[in-house]
Amino acid sequence: MPIMSPRPVPRRRSRFALLLTLVALGLPGVAPARVAHWWLTSADGTRRLERQQDLRWVRAGAAPGGEVELRLGLPLPGPGVIGFGAAMTDASASVIGALPPARRHWLMRELFGPATGLSLLRLGIGATDFSTSAYSYDDQPPGGADPGLRGFSLGPARTTLIPLLREARRIRPDLRLFAATWSAPGWMKSTDSMIGGTLRADRYGAFAAYLRAYVRAMAAEGVPVNAITLQNEPGFEPGDYPGMRLSAAQRAELAAHHVGPALRGTGAALWEWDHNWDKPEEPLAVLADPAARERIAGLAWHCYAGDPAAQDAVRQRWPHLPMLVTECSGGEWMAGWGKALAWQARTLLIGSLAHGGSGVILWNLALDPAHGPHHGGCGDCRGLVTIAADGTVTRNVDYYVLAHAARFVQRGARRIGLTGAADELAAVAFRNADGARIVLVFNGAASARAVRIGDGRGAARLALPAGALATLRLPPG
Repeated sequence: MPIMSPRPVPRRRSRFALLLTLVALGLPGVAPARVAHWWLTSADGTRRLERQQDLRWVRAGAAPGGEVELRLGLPLPGPGVIGFGAAMTDASASVIGALPPARRHWLMRELFGPATGLSLLRLGIGATDFSTSAYSYDDQPPGGADPGLRGFSLGPARTTLIPLLREARRIRPDLRLFAATWSAPGWMKSTDSMIGGTLRADRYGAFAAYLRAYVRAMAAEGVPVNAITLQNEPGFEPGDYPGMRLSAAQRAELAAHHVGPALRGTGAALWEWDHNWDKPEEPLAVLADPAARERIAGLAWHCYAGDPAAQDAVRQRWPHLPMLVTECSGGEWMAGWGKALAWQARTLLIGSLAHGGSGVILWNLALDPAHGPHHGGCGDCRGLVTIAADGTVTRNVDYYVLAHAARFVQRGARRIGLTGAADELAAVAFRNADGARIVLVFNGAASARAVRIGDGRGAARLALPAGALATLRLPPG
């Protein structure tokens, strides 16, 4: 029997086979099937920012019965995303700095690299409640004063804090630093102490010079500060750690005529409030002063009282003023992974962003297993990570909630319209500069929900477990 030559393959089939091969290889110039990627953190903690099987992005159709539909819309007015992060307190710096160099570098790369994506750090200008002593950068003996700031020095920060900030900036060159005083130096205050009291009217100029000196000194150390607030929690006067009351009238005066002018040319913007959601009338009173408003570049909120809907009062009056949650701490008062995940995901993260926020800064970046070290204040606060004496690093629920946004929502991302969210299904959506749509969604129901997320042209369907937080990265549209 003669040997037959192979039958030639029709050219059309050859090209089709080649196309399939190129698609499978993911070669440039070939559009793969459109899919949505998603990551999940479950209520029981067994899945922690775990990537799930990709979802097909299919032509939109009628939603089946029982399916919750979230529909994406157009970009919304208002500022873009600034970022996400935590506070590098003295306590955080001490426990991270105590790690062996190789392990410290590994942790810093994880926190500020793409795995977590932190892009903001908050700092205390002097001591906070998570310091082991009450100090400022210009301490004087009782009854003393230093109006010329001849004694000003960053000395306490140079040992551990500043080296860690430099390392974080090497990993994340666009890292932004927000700073606040817990107290002015004691000699500027009515109590002549870092504890309690208020700022003396005859020391306003010295206080403005002190903040300017801090910003300039930090820049000289290679860690420029991008923004400061006049005072951490100006409506609270703690009895066992540094604090200082500042009324709205005092803050308006300082912003308009002292600190605002002193910061001109330093590269640091002045932000207002830095306290809880329950008193929006306080920052609104400062913003009502035209001279003060001219100096205010943003608004800072804390989460310990009230709810994020309070941000709407400012957003409606000043729609282009950026807002951040600059402090919120998890702790043992909210026991259990699922309970903490639910509150932080729905209220702190999605809630603050959906009400016009531009990012979230949690409290301590890292603490030890005894919730410290610290002097006074909170005795059961929780850091993003817990670092044991043997160098073991535990990522807490706070870490995963924050990373659900920090890892995926880019600086400058714009919030986009989203309809269909309800009390049991909280969601917020953004468009990154590359066109990708990022959706954060939390299922607060007692059972799993079938969810369809789309834009009228295409959609992805998923089953979201009860009490779970998900981040979806949808195709550009």
